[in-house]
Order: sequence, then C-alpha cells, then structure tokens
Amino acid sequence: MFTIGGLVFLLLCVFGSFIASGGAIGPLIGSMPFELLSILGAAVGSFLMANSMHDIKHTIGGFKKTIKGPAYKKADYVELLSLLYFFVRLASSKGATAIEPHIEKPETSSAFIAFPKVLANHHASGMICDYFRMVGMNADDPHQIDDIMGRELKKTLAEELHPCHALQSMADALPALGIVAAVLGVIKTMSKISEPPAVLGEMIGGALVGTFLGVLLAYGVVAPISSKLRAVVMEESKYFELIRAVIVAHLHGNPPQISVESGRKMVPTEHMPSFQELEAVVQNLQIV
Repeated sequence: MFTIGGLVFLLLCVFGSFIASGGAIGPLIGSMPFELLSILGAAVGSFLMANSMHDIKHTIGGFKKTIKGPAYKKADYVELLSLLYFFVRLASSKGATAIEPHIEKPETSSAFIAFPKVLANHHASGMICDYFRMVGMNADDPHQIDDIMGRELKKTLAEELHPCHALQSMADALPALGIVAAVLGVIKTMSKISEPPAVLGEMIGGALVGTFLGVLLAYGVVAPISSKLRAVVMEESKYFELIRAVIVAHLHGNPPQISVESGRKMVPTEHMPSFQELEAVVQNLQIV
C-alpha cells in the first residue's frame, strides 16, 4: 500500500509543482505518449533480451511482493518455530528415527497438519524434511549440515534477488534511453528548422520530455521498486535461515528450548515473538 501511495505522491508533487509554477501541461501531455512508447519500448525490449522466460515471470511476480510486502508475519514465525520445536523435542527424546513418519509423508503427518501454513509452503516443508532425513541417515555433523544448508540458502537467495538486479539494470538504462528519445525529438525539430520560433520551441520542449521521463522513471519509479523488492526478499530469507539455525543448534546437542531460541533470534525484529510468548506456545503444544 505504501508503494502505491508513494508513487501517487511522487507524481502529484512532480507534475503539481510544474503546473503550480506556471508550466504548460499541454505540450507535456501531447508529447508523453510517443516518448513513453519509445523509452518503455526500448526498456522492455532490452529487458526481454537480457533475461530468460523464467526470470521474466519471476520479475512479474516480484511486483506483487512490492505491493503486499513480506509474506511472513509474527504468527507465521511462531508457527514455524512451534513445528521445529516439536521435531527437535521428538528427536531428542526418542531419536532421529522417530521423525521419519512425519518427514516421509508430510501431507499425512499430524505435526504438519497442525501447522497448515508451513505444510503449504513447499520450500519450507521440503527443506525441513530433507535435512531431518539427512540427520536420520547419520549425517549429523552440525558443521557439515550448516555448510550444506548455507550453500542452499545462498543459492536460493541469489535466485530470488535476480528480479531486483534485472529491475536495477533497467533503471540504470532508462536515463540513457530517455536521451535517445530526446535526440530523436531534436532530429525531428531540425528537420523543421524553417518553422517559426514558437513552433520550434514547442518541438524542442517535446523532445526534452524524453530526457525528463527517462530520469523520472529510473530514479522515481523503477529503482525504488527494485530496492523495495530487495528488502522484501531479504526479510523473507530469514524465514528459512530460522530453519537452519534450529536444526544446526539441535545437532550441536542443545536442548529443544535452546535450539528454538536460536531460531527465534533469526526472526526480523518487527515480527519477533518474546521469549515468554514463544515459551507459552511451545509448552502448550499438543500434537498426537
């Protein structure tokens, strides 16, 4: 919501101040469709050339994230921590093999069913099952598991950040594409050099609209969207870092409460439950 509100405020301030200062909005509006077609057409074309179909779809999906914000709230982190607490408590008391019925068929697991949002998150549920399965196969060296999980999360983060880099590359190119549109406008003006000064002035003003739009779109629209998307992706990555923290702490031989506390510390401050809140939830946890 703040993204849309900020964009509206930006446009109102830019065009409102222009009108309030006595600027003629007519030539600006008259030239804008053609300049936008030139600039955005070139930007979209270069974007299509530089990215695969998967990355293009990924970037389109990223626009939804910039509007909605991070997908995970306080309740989601509490739910994930509760599920992990159940698993590390079960493994600590009955051994790693006791988790096998839950991780082999998570869709029928009473533990996963009790936390439907985690079950519906295929990346999170798959990650939990994969690494607890590895632990059950005697891959219980915490340093090795930490390294493997770290490399997987680094790879996933790089993939999730690609739309941000693609949008930032577009933002970097837009001012130059605006100059291209402006130069085309100047060429058009020079071909009408015999026209009266009033006509030439309007044509030159229309050509400069290209430079104006290129800079405005770059630094006022696309770059902020790229920055917002990056912030959302970085915050959402903490959800999966939490899984890593709990499992590694468990493999180091810590009690379930300490393992989950290690994960709680990975929750973004805005959504972090207090120690007492989380303790009350996990102590009342009942899964058959």
